[in-house]
Amino acid sequence: MKNIRAVLVTCWAFTGLSAIGQIPPGYYDNAEGLTGPALKSALFGIISAHDVQSYSQLWGHFQSTDARPDGKVWDIYSDRPDSISPYSFTFGTDQCGNYNGEGDCYNREHSVPQDWFNSASPMLTDLFHVYPTDGWVNNKRGSLPYAEVGSTAWTGLNGSKTGYSITPGYQYTVFEPIDPFKGDLARTYFYMMTRYMPDVSSWTSPMFSTGDLSAWARNMMIAWSDGDPVSQKEIDRNNAIYQIQDNRNPFIDHPEWIHSIWTSTVGVEESRSNADRLWIANGELFRSNSSTAAVVEVFGSDGRKLLGDVFLGTRFQLPAMSAGVYLARVGTVTLRFVR
Repeated sequence: MKNIRAVLVTCWAFTGLSAIGQIPPGYYDNAEGLTGPALKSALFGIISAHDVQSYSQLWGHFQSTDARPDGKVWDIYSDRPDSISPYSFTFGTDQCGNYNGEGDCYNREHSVPQDWFNSASPMLTDLFHVYPTDGWVNNKRGSLPYAEVGSTAWTGLNGSKTGYSITPGYQYTVFEPIDPFKGDLARTYFYMMTRYMPDVSSWTSPMFSTGDLSAWARNMMIAWSDGDPVSQKEIDRNNAIYQIQDNRNPFIDHPEWIHSIWTSTVGVEESRSNADRLWIANGELFRSNSSTAAVVEVFGSDGRKLLGDVFLGTRFQLPAMSAGVYLARVGTVTLRFVR
């Protein structure tokens, strides 16, 4: 993934996705004002009672959930949003069957592979994590975890690839999608961790641990979501799936909740037992532990990373920022503050 080097955006305005995303009035009322495990539990209560589809119905649903503007199949493993895609699929006509190579047909890709949850329902047919993708590339991915590839074993025509992981914390063979779809898949995984929070502890994958994302996968997915913000494609897909399943992906509607659950919670828990403590005073960020250098990051209320730098010593001058709620993260410790 491209290295996202940080420059603070001093003049930015948060435009909520509610109006764009067509969120039903009151849909998230039970989650408002919550953070951490309480927020995750509230969201589970909101999205868990979805209308389960049959496996065969997914083919038809893809025509409303995953259609490109030109009417072709939107395939996250073969499309190139920033250039010309190497090939395209027509709904129905190019549905797999058999395939002998890339570009032959599309099938149903479980971004959380079926064998991780023993092909159980309702996960099997949950459209939020089932995408139409090239059958050959889907097979290349198989049940490999998502991560970032160093030494490449295979590369698809749109740049998706398999190879040895260079993601800190996991050093085995993985599948890496292209950058423009990393945020989509990250928000998909945060949805799955929330929608199926009572079940994840029984799932088998190196990406999961103790009923949630493992530490390396969590950190990577947060970075992927921050680096690839919510797109109109995701908003449209969220709305289309809501019409079918009667539930939504909260992390498309409110990407800032990713940090509220998976970043701020870790920070609060670790800051209680860690010697490092953070606080804000007179426009400066202070830390109690100055023995080592640490990366400092600042995130806006929409989950976007606005600043990245190295924290040396005990104080860091924050540039001018517009009024709003922010998260500052230094190492593993996170502080929520208001400017």
